[in-house]
Amino acid sequence: MQTNLMLPILLLIVLAVAAYLLLWPILRQRMITSRPVPEAWLTILQQRLPAFRNMPAEMRTQWLDLIKNFIYSKDFVGCAGLQITEEMKVVIASQACLLLLNRPSHEYRDLRTVLVYPTTFVAKREMKDELGLVAEHTQVLLGESWSNGKVILAWDDVEKGVRDFQDGQNVVLHEFAHQLDHESGSANGAPLLYQKNAYRTWSRVFSEEFSDLQKRLSRSMNSDIDQYGATNPAEFFAVVTEMFFERPGKLHHHHPQLFEQLLAYYRVDPRDWL
Repeated sequence: MQTNLMLPILLLIVLAVAAYLLLWPILRQRMITSRPVPEAWLTILQQRLPAFRNMPAEMRTQWLDLIKNFIYSKDFVGCAGLQITEEMKVVIASQACLLLLNRPSHEYRDLRTVLVYPTTFVAKREMKDELGLVAEHTQVLLGESWSNGKVILAWDDVEKGVRDFQDGQNVVLHEFAHQLDHESGSANGAPLLYQKNAYRTWSRVFSEEFSDLQKRLSRSMNSDIDQYGATNPAEFFAVVTEMFFERPGKLHHHHPQLFEQLLAYYRVDPRDWL
């Protein structure tokens, strides 16, 4: 008799746990978005993010919900003695969440931690040469995006990016574009698109533009797309994302097909608020 009673009880427990796991993310997000936005955050956004002042009210409300969700669900860790402040969180989160506006993905699902250094940091890498010998290589970085749930940023470069939001250089936009790229399973410059048949056009346009950038640089010709984008397709996607949000008019004028692909992916037109 006891065995017969235990089976239904265990089944109910399993169903309750499954329901909790399924519903908790939705409930958590509703709890977060229901919280009022701290006045200090609004002051920071008004003073430091020109897009916040110029953005349509409905989109601004959506942006604030995204920022709240980001700040309350991600860990910010100061490195090399840096103390994380509310201003740092708001400045970083607000720029990262620009990439999420109007998109079905309302958060960086795999991201857990944002590590912030006071200035450029040194990363150690092991590299193989032509003979297969491994040597340690150091690299000075402004930011880095990892697939294991971490983004690393240099605060002084974050500050530089937010001071001039129209120079096409923004480490937060760059590294969080890499996070979106990772969502497809590999960072290859082709993030998750909304329709399968969209990849053919995306691949053609991005391949042509990437190849053109490499050719121009090999011939010592100028390009309005930052030369770092010629490193590989993943870096190209991150670099043109910076340009799309900071210099949309220039990108649209000189690279209309590239602009249209990014417009379809990000579902916002930054020209409306710049």
